[in-house]
Amino acid sequence: MSLSLALALHFSSFSQLSAGNYFEGGITVGPMGVLCDLGGNLGTGKGFLKDYNIPNTKLSYGASITAHPAEWLGIRLALNFGSVAADDAKTTGKGGEEETRRNRNLNFRSNITEGFIAAEVYPTVFFENDPTDVQGRLRPYGIIGVGVFHFNPQGTYTDSATGLQSWVDLRPLHTEGEGFAEYPERKEYALTQINIPMGVGIKYYFNENINISFEIVHRKLFTDYLDDVSTTYVDPSLFYKYLSPAEAKIAVEMSNKSPLRSTPNSGYNPGDKRGDPTQNDSYFTTTFKLGIRLGSSSEQQWRNSTRCPIMRF
Repeated sequence: MSLSLALALHFSSFSQLSAGNYFEGGITVGPMGVLCDLGGNLGTGKGFLKDYNIPNTKLSYGASITAHPAEWLGIRLALNFGSVAADDAKTTGKGGEEETRRNRNLNFRSNITEGFIAAEVYPTVFFENDPTDVQGRLRPYGIIGVGVFHFNPQGTYTDSATGLQSWVDLRPLHTEGEGFAEYPERKEYALTQINIPMGVGIKYYFNENINISFEIVHRKLFTDYLDDVSTTYVDPSLFYKYLSPAEAKIAVEMSNKSPLRSTPNSGYNPGDKRGDPTQNDSYFTTTFKLGIRLGSSSEQQWRNSTRCPIMRF
């Protein structure tokens, strides 16, 4: 092979890999789930999918715009909306260790609003003969980025006087003594925080302008208070020290909803374990994404460009 032909092949291959330079708009829809201290399945809590309760799954949706500076790389800017929930009453129970969670009797729900920027990496592009010819092509990809999300945990409160049930915001109640002088290590948690989205997906191209993807994206969080549960029960008298009488009454009920509270050695009294502070909470989505290329097609770019023809093998 002559040097000139080798160079031609090299630059032809490189031009195919870097021939992106287009934008893609996308809309996503699919279930959102949470992995936290509440709910779970048989045995002791293990975290991750072992303790995921499918009935708690909620719907999420979103929109994104992705810049493709090269065929193997996309830079996505996304905005997503959804909700998460968990309930000790839905813990699968058969008389084992899981009964401690059922007797804890806590629940929560929260809306989630997030925005993130992430890289999409398509490794198989490097093994394709002609990466710019995408029609009918199937491409796996990985996702990793950084984002910001807002949440606001709520729990169900039953008024002892009327019997009526309502959802109340949990953070203002300081259910685990966050911000109380008696618990200096328990800081008040922010409702807007950073997350790390990471996941995998697979994309199918109907043609160069329309594609559909299936992806699973996990969010690593830096808080254990997504569900307002993390550590131990606190002395209920402290709520009357720091909150108004009306708030303190609700906080006492919401901090410990176990039917076994006040029972000696029951495990549901001040100082006893309420959550697991060794593992932060997280949430994830399993979504379908419809992508539409924005602007001119590559065929138009081809007609308006002076780049060399792409060689296929």
